[in-house]
Amino acid sequence: MTGRLNSAQPYALGLFRIVVGLLFACHGAASLFGVLGGAMGGGTIDAGTWPGWYAAVIQLVGGGLVAIGLGTRAAAFISSGSMAYAYFKVHQPEALWPMENGGEASAMFCWALLLLVFTGSGALGIDRLFAARGERKDDTASERTPVAA
Repeated sequence: MTGRLNSAQPYALGLFRIVVGLLFACHGAASLFGVLGGAMGGGTIDAGTWPGWYAAVIQLVGGGLVAIGLGTRAAAFISSGSMAYAYFKVHQPEALWPMENGGEASAMFCWALLLLVFTGSGALGIDRLFAARGERKDDTASERTPVAA
């Protein structure tokens, strides 16, 4: 049983990354374009407004990159940091616990994205294609290089 679960781990991680990335990108799209209910129950955030507009751009771009698995670790790191900022500057001053201050989404996204910083993209990501292509180039280059004894 453990062997089967371990062999499925990269695929489960890839699906986790896709879902987290899409949900994160949806928050950015809602704030920037007013889709999916808009920002705070409707509407959009004014361009250049600190910190909301910048957070929405990070959510849209970072979530998209995480979802497709391109630059996953860097995008997840920046996105996780933005959610940590959102939690501690926006939500935590209202109350200590996320259930009291409305910061559940910020806290959950922060930790989920931080996990992806350490695990990488898993299966089904563009990062994986570039890594495989780089390994093939290294292998062929080492095969062509003569070895002096």
